[in-house]
Amino acid sequence: MMKNDIRWDKAMYTTDTYNVEGLNGHAYAENGISVETSSPLSDEPGTNPEQLLGMSLCTCLVGTMEVILKEHHINEQAKAHAKISYVKGKGRYEFLVHAQVCVPGQTLPQTRALVSEVENRCCVSQLLSGSDNYSIEAVLDWE
Repeated sequence: MMKNDIRWDKAMYTTDTYNVEGLNGHAYAENGISVETSSPLSDEPGTNPEQLLGMSLCTCLVGTMEVILKEHHINEQAKAHAKISYVKGKGRYEFLVHAQVCVPGQTLPQTRALVSEVENRCCVSQLLSGSDNYSIEAVLDWE
């Protein structure tokens, strides 16, 4: 069981998140935010799993890039964009995830080098990186 892993005892931060109402309900973090949830295929108000995954990935990419830029003495604010699609795969439903990272003031080769670093250090990117459904690229601006 993952809970018996000793790394849990050495965690720098842990949170508990919940959804006890289903897709059309609410999800919340203990002592944190609560968001209304809904299916991406309905017109009901609320946030869906695709949006939450995209925001998590973008936030982690930008946060990790802030550390990398500081290490390289680059005084710029990185930006991240994620496109998440819900598709019918081989006998199951899947997410397609494509992230773009931009660092103003940097050339495309410089940005590619920085994105290579962030891709290997961002925790959410690391979780997704084993999937053929995940890609990340350096861009000068949104395409």
